[in-house]
Amino acid sequence: MNILIIEDEPQTAKILKEIIKEENPAAKVDAITESISQSVDYLQKAQPDLIFSDIQLADGLSFEIFSRVEIHCPVVFCTAYDQYTLQAFKTNGIEYILKPVKNEDVKAAFEKVEKLKKVFSPGPELLESIQNIFGPKKGYKSSILIRYRESYIPVQVENIGLFVLQNEVVYAYTFDQKKQAVFKTLDEMEASLDPALFFRINRQTLVNRKAVLEIQPYFNRKMVIKTAFQTEEKLVVSRLKVSPFLEWMEQS
Repeated sequence: MNILIIEDEPQTAKILKEIIKEENPAAKVDAITESISQSVDYLQKAQPDLIFSDIQLADGLSFEIFSRVEIHCPVVFCTAYDQYTLQAFKTNGIEYILKPVKNEDVKAAFEKVEKLKKVFSPGPELLESIQNIFGPKKGYKSSILIRYRESYIPVQVENIGLFVLQNEVVYAYTFDQKKQAVFKTLDEMEASLDPALFFRINRQTLVNRKAVLEIQPYFNRKMVIKTAFQTEEKLVVSRLKVSPFLEWMEQS
C-alpha cells in the first residue's frame, strides 16, 4: 500500500509516518507534501492507495487540493479542528482523526480500508466504487487564493458575492465590502464554482445567489441586479440569460 502524507508540520508528519509503519509494516509512505501546490503537483504525477491529510495548511485548506486534481483513493483527514467533518466526508474521506494522532486512530483507519475492500468487488473497480460513495468525482472549490499585498490568502467562496471582469482582470467582491484581484479567468472561475451558488449573468460577471437583493427590469428586455456592493458598472443580466437566471433564483 502506497501512502501520501499531506502535513505542513514536519514533526507531526514524522510521528504520523512512524505510527503508520508500526500499525501497517507493509505500508510504504511514498511522499510527504507540505502545501496545496506541492500536493497538487505530486498527485498530477502519481496516485497513492491512501492519503493521510491535514486540513489547515499554510496556504489554505487541503480541500482545495481535491478540487484541483482528481484522486482515486480514500483520504484519512488528521486535524486539530472538528468543524470540517461534513466537508471531509464529501471529499473521499473515510476517517476523521483529531490531533494528536494516536496509534489506535491509525489502526482504526487501516481497518476501515480493509472493510471497504471486502464490501466492494476486488480489482481496479474498488477505488472507483469507494469514490462514488464518499464523494463526487468533480468537486467544486470551497475556497480560493486571493493576492493580498505580497502574499496570498485563502477566502471561502461562500464569503464572495461577485466575480467581475474589469480591464482584463477578475476581481472578487466579498460580503465584507472588499475588492481583491483573482489571477484566474472568469471562465476558469465559472467552471470551478458550484452552479447552485454562482450564476454567470453576462460575459463579465458571476454573481452569488446570496448577494442578490433585488431584480429590476431594464431596457431591451434585460434585467439589473441590486446588491450591497458598489461596482463601477451596473450588474445587468443579458437578455438571453434572463429566463434561466430567474429560474435559477427560484431554485432551493
